[in-house]
Amino acid sequence: METDLFQKRRAGILLHPTSLPGPYGIGSFGRWAYRWIDRLHESGVGIWQVLPLGPTGFGDSPYQCYSAFAGNPLLIDLPLLEEEGFICENLHGSRDDFEEERVDFERVRAYKLPLLFQAYRTMRRNGLLREAFETFCAKESHWLDDYALFMALKERHGGRAWQSWEPALARRDPDALKAFASAHTEAVDRWRFWQFLFERQWQNLRSYARLKGVEIVGDMPIYVAEDSSDVWAASHLFELDDHGYPRRVAGVPPDAFSATGQRWGNPLYAWDAMAKEGYAWWRRRMARALSLYDHVRIDHFRGFESYWAISAEAETAADGEWVKGPGKAFFDRLGEDLGPMPLIAEDLGIITDEVTRLRESLRMPGMK
Repeated sequence: METDLFQKRRAGILLHPTSLPGPYGIGSFGRWAYRWIDRLHESGVGIWQVLPLGPTGFGDSPYQCYSAFAGNPLLIDLPLLEEEGFICENLHGSRDDFEEERVDFERVRAYKLPLLFQAYRTMRRNGLLREAFETFCAKESHWLDDYALFMALKERHGGRAWQSWEPALARRDPDALKAFASAHTEAVDRWRFWQFLFERQWQNLRSYARLKGVEIVGDMPIYVAEDSSDVWAASHLFELDDHGYPRRVAGVPPDAFSATGQRWGNPLYAWDAMAKEGYAWWRRRMARALSLYDHVRIDHFRGFESYWAISAEAETAADGEWVKGPGKAFFDRLGEDLGPMPLIAEDLGIITDEVTRLRESLRMPGMK
């Protein structure tokens, strides 16, 4: 499992693509991203580390995404779409007056999504594009179908969390889901298509980085958001009550930096249920990450050895307990399918000897 990332000394820079320059309110996978890679190459910098690239949910944090598999459609570059004939509007004459220093996510959504919808309509009229899109959908169906249906449902319910939907839809009654999908075919298809565009532009950018000798380090949060397609589609793999709300949530205990600890609020995994399925969900998640990045940094690696479990009713993280995680058996099972994985353990903060032994047994580099 040992990564070759640190076999030779190299410089790296952490920059989320949303922070790249550009006139449309948010960084993207277009011209400025390619110029960024050129600058890294010219400066002898061989590593570009990014934060999670998923579709952001609550607070627009990349660590609270609607999917652990999907990409953020807001990162799709509009000028590239215009060059390819996906959108017809003259962007230079139609863009909003965005701030240069900060991303106003709501304004960006209001501006960008109608143009992405226009791109979807264009695709439907183009046979070759439609064929490539359908190939992508078939390849990624194991996560894409649930994500697209989840987002279409969320859109239909005014953005409300999935637990507040009609019970039949919240608990994924097959007949109710089939009826909704049939009545909202275009909406579901549109969310799939935006993932196709994200994948296309990101993989082109990643290929360019490789040509320039720049490797990309991705970031995988150990936990997923409560209001996500992941939890909705596989609720039996999380510690939830009968209404779909977490029984216990993630966080870290009090320390020298916080007298009450950190209560993150993410639902905890039902590790026994995951083990019974051979960690299939995690195997799919890791395979997806390895298809997007050259190396994957696992955030909060220590949670695989032991994790802090907090009652969902607790207001702070002070009242919690350490619970044993899946340990080395988890990584061994992933390795059976995926082979040697170029992983990096985020092991900052107070780390126990047990966590260090787990990391070393996996021959996985830490942040130092």
